[in-house]
Amino acid sequence: MNFRPTDEQNMVKDMVVRFVNEEIKPIAAELDSTHRHPGEICRKLGEMGLMGVAVPVEYNGAGMDNVTYVMALIEISRGCASCGVIMSVNNSLYGYPIKTFGTEEQKKKFLAPVAGGEVEGCYALTEADAGSDAASLRCRAELKGDKYIVNGVKKFITSGNVAQYCVLAATEDPSKGYKGILNLIVDLKNTPGFAIGTIEEKMGIKASGTAELIFEDAEVPAENLLGNPGEGFKQMMMGLDAGRIGIGAQACGIGRAALEDSLGYAKERSQFGKSISSFQAIQWKLADMATELDAAEMLLLKAAWLEDNGYDFEKESAMAKMYASDVAMKAAVEGVQIFGGYGYCTDYPAERHMRDAKICQIYEGTNEIQRVVIARKLLGMR
Repeated sequence: MNFRPTDEQNMVKDMVVRFVNEEIKPIAAELDSTHRHPGEICRKLGEMGLMGVAVPVEYNGAGMDNVTYVMALIEISRGCASCGVIMSVNNSLYGYPIKTFGTEEQKKKFLAPVAGGEVEGCYALTEADAGSDAASLRCRAELKGDKYIVNGVKKFITSGNVAQYCVLAATEDPSKGYKGILNLIVDLKNTPGFAIGTIEEKMGIKASGTAELIFEDAEVPAENLLGNPGEGFKQMMMGLDAGRIGIGAQACGIGRAALEDSLGYAKERSQFGKSISSFQAIQWKLADMATELDAAEMLLLKAAWLEDNGYDFEKESAMAKMYASDVAMKAAVEGVQIFGGYGYCTDYPAERHMRDAKICQIYEGTNEIQRVVIARKLLGMR
């Protein structure tokens, strides 16, 4: 087994680290406090090829692999968790299904602008009564002539307030369950009958908009169907597998930020006449954080390698997302503890890391659902 990154991967990582330190970290607190969408960062990420890392160059992507994607996304999320999730959605939840199941025309029209960072994409799955139970969708898409007429409301859609394009999960007939699900590509800026509803006020990832999408007799061209009717659930599950690698990488980056800040503070903070980094209690916290984050990164890289090489990665992506988000939350909590009273105040980033980390245990499949996925794979169940 070769754990050494390629020269290209090292070059990309070095480029991203410089960009994060120079352009993202200095504004991360401002993005959090103002809830401002980091459009200028998104455009620059596009120019760097990071909004479509594993998308072929003919569709404005970087033409690299998912291992590189994980390495880059960890660093972006180390700088700003909101920037990380926006990048993740563009690459995975939106980009993966179109790259994998889209026609040539769909890729050129709907994938290229997002992979190139010109506009944002989003994936609309969750509904008020369809979260973990993804097969119970009620958003209806009825084919009438050469258009689908869409009616329904989507909840908690990352980037839904700013996205130009959306991959929308809907059902032809709720009574068919998962067999009735299909995915449509929707131009949100040019679709009659579409409106943005509530934009959520959240605990963390505040610069990443989380929106309600409302469809009332919205008209979507039939040519925007991904694949064939009845294939939507399989597409959804495969897309979520890819997306979980991205969320795991986001979580790992948040954990890295918590560790990095904790190390710096522990060296600077003095109590009882010495640096608190000399106390065994602090050293053990730092050692556990570093070890668990390294283990999480290895799970993520394994899942990404399996995806790159055409192997089944469902179990590994679930493991990576679950473990990375759990250890990120633990690292963030320990970071606040190391900072003490200052960790509870907004003068330092420790409290932001703690707020940002929590969502990684919830979205793109709660960690309880990840454990169900893992157990079913182990037991040979479907």
